[in-house]
Amino acid sequence: MTNAEPQVFIVDDDDEVRDAISLLMDSVGLPVRAYESAQAFLDDFDPQRPGCLILDVRMRGMSGLELQARLANEPLYPPIVIITGHGDVPMAVRAVQAGAVDFLEKPFNDQALLDAVHRALGVDGRRRGHAMRVAEVNQRLDRLTPREREILDQIVAGKRNKVIAADLQISQSTVEAHRAKVMDKLGARSLSELMRLMLEHQLAAEEPLENHQSFG
Repeated sequence: MTNAEPQVFIVDDDDEVRDAISLLMDSVGLPVRAYESAQAFLDDFDPQRPGCLILDVRMRGMSGLELQARLANEPLYPPIVIITGHGDVPMAVRAVQAGAVDFLEKPFNDQALLDAVHRALGVDGRRRGHAMRVAEVNQRLDRLTPREREILDQIVAGKRNKVIAADLQISQSTVEAHRAKVMDKLGARSLSELMRLMLEHQLAAEEPLENHQSFG
């Protein structure tokens, strides 16, 4: 996961709108990358690059909503602020269902857009922190041997060493040796810490990406 500075990505086929938003972001010290089409953004897209996406709905070629749908297939992508000069309720509903953080109708207030961008950057930071925590534990789990992972599953299920030994038809001392290696590889200093780590990892892995939805 990169530690690069978050950027504001702007996708709009209107040169004036693109330039105006770029100047607004520059005025508050936010780095900007601007694109005249959805395809140009996709060609430059890097999921490891943090930031948020200001996206027009109606554009030549691929529409903003179509780009949203494409990005939804990515494991990590910038939270989206939808802008349009042709807003209506069905569009707003589609944008929100596709994961828009905000939906703003042109002409919009500069401060409303800045507020939406800051909300989106906050969402992105939390998403990436969440992804980093899950990836870190996954890396530790990958260091376990198949037998160690089997014993970990039994420990998490609440079984004692004696019961695990009987279930796996191995000696209790072998279970204890594997258990010590599991604790060491996962960086857990106690059973309670191990259980808490695995519970938090399970909840984090099952938790959907955070999505704040509102209308401007």
